[in-house]
Amino acid sequence: MSLFWAAILGYFIGAIPFSYIIPKLKGVDITKVGSGNVGGTNVLRNMGTKYGALAMFLDIMKAVIAVLIFRPFGEHPMVMAGAMSVIGHCYSPFVKFKGGKGVATTLGTFFAIYPQAGLFALGVWIAIVAATQYVSLGSIVGLLAGAFFAFVFEKDYWVIFLALALFSVYRHKENIKRLLAGNERKTNVVDYFLGWMDKLERKEK
Repeated sequence: MSLFWAAILGYFIGAIPFSYIIPKLKGVDITKVGSGNVGGTNVLRNMGTKYGALAMFLDIMKAVIAVLIFRPFGEHPMVMAGAMSVIGHCYSPFVKFKGGKGVATTLGTFFAIYPQAGLFALGVWIAIVAATQYVSLGSIVGLLAGAFFAFVFEKDYWVIFLALALFSVYRHKENIKRLLAGNERKTNVVDYFLGWMDKLERKEK
């Protein structure tokens, strides 16, 4: 029974479309700008670092919360809640079953279940995005790296981590085509955040 409720609650927590709500509060329909993707990267590109970072953080935290709710019930309900939060994020009933590509929510699931795998995935993502400026490539490789980390340390749920990573690869299929064609959009995430920090420092002075 706990698996059933983990699936239901995990799905609906994951379905909260923060990357849609935050721009909407500022009068922007994120589905009609940029890539149209209901995800943190699209918010970052079209609304700046403050709103993009907030959207990414909340998309991570909804998975963390879903998992932690079911911690008292054991590992299997935790994994179920995390996995279903990713599905909810990608196919949210609140935005006509649209959604993001599940990267932040999958990362949140990794962090909540096995923090070391989450940190490893995030580190790989940062390294690749900093080196190439391809967020999609960093996301794909980072999540696969997190799943591999769980496999190396013999965690039973590594298969679920891998399934979530491969699901994100599937969600990035158009990005993969553009990467292979050499016309994928670059995003200098480091500059976004460094520029934002510079602005904050100037305000404080």
